[in-house]
Amino acid sequence: MPTALITGASAGLGEEFARQLADRGADLVLVARSADSLETLARSLRDGHGISVEVLPADLVTEEGMKLVVARISEGERPIDLLVNNAGFGLPLHFADNDIEDEVRHLRIHVEAPMRLMHAALGRMRGRGGRIINVASVAGFISRSTYSACKQWLIGFSRWANAEYARDGVSVTAVCPGFTHTTFHERMGLAPGHEGIPAIGWLNARDVVREGLRDAAQGKAVSIPSLRYKTVVALTRLLPSSLTARAARRGRV
Repeated sequence: MPTALITGASAGLGEEFARQLADRGADLVLVARSADSLETLARSLRDGHGISVEVLPADLVTEEGMKLVVARISEGERPIDLLVNNAGFGLPLHFADNDIEDEVRHLRIHVEAPMRLMHAALGRMRGRGGRIINVASVAGFISRSTYSACKQWLIGFSRWANAEYARDGVSVTAVCPGFTHTTFHERMGLAPGHEGIPAIGWLNARDVVREGLRDAAQGKAVSIPSLRYKTVVALTRLLPSSLTARAARRGRV
């Protein structure tokens, strides 16, 4: 069976990727900081699907954690067929008021970590085939502090890599959800209903992951789940950046 490695797998979209891939019979390597949460999820998936689930506790912001995951991806005898770069966290939008070390960690988890893991994965996938999914955001299509900047980089790099490595049998897809019901906002200290976004603007994690996996299987460079957010992204190409930047101050994507 194919093997998928998922970062940030203990909750949110990462956990949903794990559950849907397990439904499809894939073996899994689950990466996150919390060993206890990973073990609980791994037991559930093993018992429910009879698959192999490897737990790999690692903090990708640290050099030690990064080396651990890179080493696992680089193993030749146990190849990774699908890499899902999902780990991440959010910060308040007011860059000048944020602690700069928090911003550096934010940059590492959203840019350096997927870059390093993609580099390791491509070293094994080229010629053999494989898929890489980078969880980005519709925030990557607008101006919205450093979170938006990180996601812009991830989308642009995914587009280039998808075209560049298609000849080697590797697809790279940036999945760009809008506001999605996960624990992402709660971890930022935002209570439900305090994000400033109406109910129609929210997506379900199950739908986001299902559409993302479908688009990755079709070799698309960018996946924007739901028609409503496809429309939003289309509008960002037409409206002045000053207007979209003002609108983007609301909520957290």
